[in-house]
Amino acid sequence: MGDLIDYDLWRWTPHPEVWLIVLAALGVGVYVVRGLARAAGETVERRRKGFYLLAVGFLWLASDWPMHDISEEHLYSVHMVQHLLITLVVPPLLLLATPEWLARRVVDPARPLARRLLRPIVVGVTFNVVVAITHIPWVVNTSATNGVFHYTAHLVLFVTAIAMWLPVCGPFAELRLQPLTKMFYLFAMSVLPTVPAGFLTFAQTPIYEAYDTPLRLWGVTVANDQQMAGLIMKIVGGIYLWTIIAGVFFRWSARQRAGERAGPATGAPGAVVPQPVPAAPETLTYSQVVEAFERAGEAPPERRE
Repeated sequence: MGDLIDYDLWRWTPHPEVWLIVLAALGVGVYVVRGLARAAGETVERRRKGFYLLAVGFLWLASDWPMHDISEEHLYSVHMVQHLLITLVVPPLLLLATPEWLARRVVDPARPLARRLLRPIVVGVTFNVVVAITHIPWVVNTSATNGVFHYTAHLVLFVTAIAMWLPVCGPFAELRLQPLTKMFYLFAMSVLPTVPAGFLTFAQTPIYEAYDTPLRLWGVTVANDQQMAGLIMKIVGGIYLWTIIAGVFFRWSARQRAGERAGPATGAPGAVVPQPVPAAPETLTYSQVVEAFERAGEAPPERRE
């Protein structure tokens, strides 16, 4: 059994590269609000500013001390929490923060290549393939020892996660799925990680050499660490996605009920409004014509000049 160590959470480790990324992200936000938006005659709503600050805050939490140090040096389960933050939390917040006019300056979804690459099945499968690759032992071990490889892997994971969320909450209306299709899409996203999660949960031996160290943080064994990582990936990630599915369903159901109540009274789209049936034209008989001439009398004599 390996020796146990206590990690000093107050032993601060600076990460200047992370601070630069966070400051750059905040600078981009200020430039968009005060520069691009004003130049384009647009405004950025307060809620979008709030979403952006939340996204940057969670990105900072996932990338800086202490989560970064624990996830890269000691516990793979904390590394899994880090992955959930940069794939399931930060990307949708960034998309909700992005106004449509700004997004169209970056990506034109009408282009044939973009239209093909941003289809739900393409972005969904691509994201899950990348997730599976990031759990290959060679990738995990290299990421833990090579800083450039580590940041590159996280960047690829982050970009594919943004693409995966486009059909759910992206700024392009033509790419967003309808509520029922959106629920099925999110359900698929919650099921596909079952394979790597099960691989971690039921492994009997250490999978990653980088985390098979003799000094164990807080007494967590290698096997328990792997099992917790798998459970976090499947259960925590699944509950998160299913909560969003429930929110989509209840919003869709409320709109359906509101439409049914308002349809007959207001003529809402899709409502069947009864139309008055026109009266059948009255048939004119011969006897009625004769009677009308008799009532009119004889015609006056013609005047001659």
